[in-house]
Amino acid sequence: MILYSAAASPFGRMVKLTAQCLGQIDGIEVRATNTGDPDDGIREVNPLGKIPALVIAGQDEGDAQTFYDSRVIVEYLDSLAGGGKVIPASGPARFEVLTRMARMVGVLDAAILVVYEGRFRPADMRVESFVEYQRDKIIRVLERVGNPAYGNGAMPDAGEITLACALDYLDFRQQVNWRDHAPQLQGWLAGFADSVPGYEATLPRD
Repeated sequence: MILYSAAASPFGRMVKLTAQCLGQIDGIEVRATNTGDPDDGIREVNPLGKIPALVIAGQDEGDAQTFYDSRVIVEYLDSLAGGGKVIPASGPARFEVLTRMARMVGVLDAAILVVYEGRFRPADMRVESFVEYQRDKIIRVLERVGNPAYGNGAMPDAGEITLACALDYLDFRQQVNWRDHAPQLQGWLAGFADSVPGYEATLPRD
């Protein structure tokens, strides 16, 4: 399997951290990808030109399968592991995990839009009201996370993996100081970091 990703991508990290937890990372080649480079090749893999994308080679040329986005890939990896590992197989628990996952993906979407506003718009054309609109989304979610419990040493679920990726990305790019809005998550993240394989190796970096 080939994973098209970038070292700073929180969405790529969701996939890599899931693969670490499921013992699949050694079977994945991570291919560094620059979505801003039209010659990179990612647009041939994913016509949206977005990462992550996972390519699974087929037995015959032309039989390769490609999956995107991060949520689809996480679910695919879970199915490879037999299902029900990071996403419950059925019932209310399944949808509770998927909802927590979607909520933190929304935080990451908003965080990246804040980054893009600063990165791609000239300073005199930046729209501060748009930036504040995205930050407000992040803050509202953080204030409603509550006080989740993580059983140290247990297999994290997809919602917990995505929560950790979101908090670390907010630290990395500093769009919002999450500790001001969800201080109870400091202990949760410390326990997660100490227990989950691949946590340090997958932290975002430039």
